[in-house]
Amino acid sequence: MTVQPNKTQRTKRVFIKTFGCQMNVYDSEKMAHLLESEDYQIISDMEDADVILLNTCSIREKPEHKIYSILGRLKVLKDQNPNLILGVGGCVAQQEGERLLEQSPQVDLVFGTQRIGALPSLLNAVAEQRARVCDVEMSADECLDGDVRSVLPESVSSYVSVIRGCNNFCSYCVVPYVRGREHSRPESEIVREVEHLAGRGVKEIVLLGQNVNSYGNDCGITNGFPRLLTALNEVAGLKRIRFITSHPKDLSDQLIRCFAELDKLCEHIHLPVQSGSDTILKLMNRGYTREDYLEKVHALRSTCPGIGITSDVIVGFPRETHDDFQETLSLMETVRFDDLFSFQYSDRPKTAATQFDGKIPSEVKGERLKVLQAVQMEHSLAKNRALLGTTEEILVEGVSKKDARRVTGKTRTHKTVNFMGGEELRGKLVAVRIKEVNAHVLYGEH
Repeated sequence: MTVQPNKTQRTKRVFIKTFGCQMNVYDSEKMAHLLESEDYQIISDMEDADVILLNTCSIREKPEHKIYSILGRLKVLKDQNPNLILGVGGCVAQQEGERLLEQSPQVDLVFGTQRIGALPSLLNAVAEQRARVCDVEMSADECLDGDVRSVLPESVSSYVSVIRGCNNFCSYCVVPYVRGREHSRPESEIVREVEHLAGRGVKEIVLLGQNVNSYGNDCGITNGFPRLLTALNEVAGLKRIRFITSHPKDLSDQLIRCFAELDKLCEHIHLPVQSGSDTILKLMNRGYTREDYLEKVHALRSTCPGIGITSDVIVGFPRETHDDFQETLSLMETVRFDDLFSFQYSDRPKTAATQFDGKIPSEVKGERLKVLQAVQMEHSLAKNRALLGTTEEILVEGVSKKDARRVTGKTRTHKTVNFMGGEELRGKLVAVRIKEVNAHVLYGEH
């Protein structure tokens, strides 16, 4: 049932808090656009809000626990203002459904990952009927993004969703259960959206998907993602194309060649390996071996010398032995990633690994994570030191949040660079000489 907003009431103020991945950031933009079209006002101060929406992440145990902690603190605001509407969306909402309403009486609305399009009517139902609502229905029609965008005119970079869901069912991952199966958007729709964004001054797009390499497979299209990249490379006004995330088993030779053939495609790939041990990769149901992964890395660097490669690693997966962990460290030494996102394994609802024996004690997982991160810190620093004295093309994103005298932007290989400059450089491609580095940031001179 759709309840139309009451135009005689004052504009309701909405605060949106986003947790987790870039897809959640994109979804929050979509929420904001939908609500603004219904005369809601998006604000940045939670305490002034009439509606608070939490867009949640359940990929690991820690961020999920954080959501419940925040809900506990928000109960105070709800007690002070009984008319406050508190909604929870995203992956935790999809995963927990009615249980969220049962466990958190301060929550008025729970909406799933494929119910964002219904958000205005769901909020109106809560406001008009003073009812608590849960809607976590999954529908392929609802997961398509259409042309809804929430990009400010001054935006330099914008996310664009190309495929939702995942068919891989890695044994540790909750994504197929909370995001559904793979569903690709039509190529013509994506091209039209990117043309619209470029026309509004966006210089860079970041194509999103749980596995962008699978784009088009659900429609029976062969090499769909390389074909999409080729089409987007022709969009006038667009300067850079990036994408995340790639599953190694689906990284094709055609996609690798795109890094050499498409001038707007940036020389960076995020290619999650998760482990360097064949035993653990098999338990994870990753669909490739250590040698397969190293062959992909070799092909990437042969085709595109200097390409930046980042990755994900999970430590302490069930049954991971000391030798398995050493295999991961040795793979890191061989590949020498530019950067690495690393996490301790945690059980996730409905996943196969939850039932595995051989769980690793938390203190062992913590120690392994420290060792791995120390190794990566050395690799990142060495990679960045190699850029000292070089001149890099930087797309300026805006003024640095830490130093108003500087602007910040990224190299084509996705390294952050800060240098002296002002707001007038936003959106420009600037040649910057690298003068100083640490493991995380480069500093340069324009």
